[in-house]
Amino acid sequence: MHYCHYREYIASHNSMETMAQAPDWDGLTRFAQGLAVAAGGEILPLFRCNTGIDVKSGPVWDPVTEGDRAGERIIRRMIEERYPEHAIEGEEYGFKEGRSGFTWILDPIDGTRAFVCGLPFWSTLIGLMYEGRPVIGLMSQPFVGEMFYGNPFGAWHARGGEVRPIRTRTGIRLEDATMGTTAPELYRTDRDKASFARLSQAVRLTRFGGDAYFYAVVAAGHLDIALDAGLQPYDIAPLLPIILGAGGAAAEWTGGNPAEGGNVITAGSQALLEEALAVMA
Repeated sequence: MHYCHYREYIASHNSMETMAQAPDWDGLTRFAQGLAVAAGGEILPLFRCNTGIDVKSGPVWDPVTEGDRAGERIIRRMIEERYPEHAIEGEEYGFKEGRSGFTWILDPIDGTRAFVCGLPFWSTLIGLMYEGRPVIGLMSQPFVGEMFYGNPFGAWHARGGEVRPIRTRTGIRLEDATMGTTAPELYRTDRDKASFARLSQAVRLTRFGGDAYFYAVVAAGHLDIALDAGLQPYDIAPLLPIILGAGGAAAEWTGGNPAEGGNVITAGSQALLEEALAVMA
């Protein structure tokens, strides 16, 4: 399923409501930014401190730290105080039912492996779903001091007090494209390994280890393709409004809904996405 009609969906939905009833996308975006700042205040003091690590069960080494838990606790507390009727789904503390069409999707530290290694490639991801669609998304890296965010009106990058709109890079052929993925070992089935190998051979450059940063720089026009296998909703749903708001495209390459996770590929344009999917198939 592709999200090439993301803005059209929001526009058509808003047109069916009165102005008083339409969601305040800008206000909700500012609230998400405040959540990210608060989470950074909890997480940064624990970065590069060699604090304790727990490991989740699973096929790969999946660490979790007090930074993950502290970041999510403050985000959840702020949402529950401001929007008690909203649902919340977070990596560390699970799902909380709501009484509205809104669901916040939280990953307090995306890239915990980078976090425990002292590398600044982790980020806080905050997304907002409305009636099952990702409408607001934010990726914040407080150590570097930058934030990428998107909503139905576009996508932006903020750093050092400067905010600028961002757009994906277009008109790129697959053979000239640059691509990023978190780690080759995340492609665990023979089919996924083969699909990734074909795509990696078709592009000009493949980079590893950037986690959510790869998706953010696709939106900003510095990278052309970002993809990962076996994602959870909180890994990707917050990133989709940034990429789509910047003019990019996304798909789950086995045919599912990318907002629900799975094997997700994003690209700077629909044309490049289709070219990549053809090679992977």
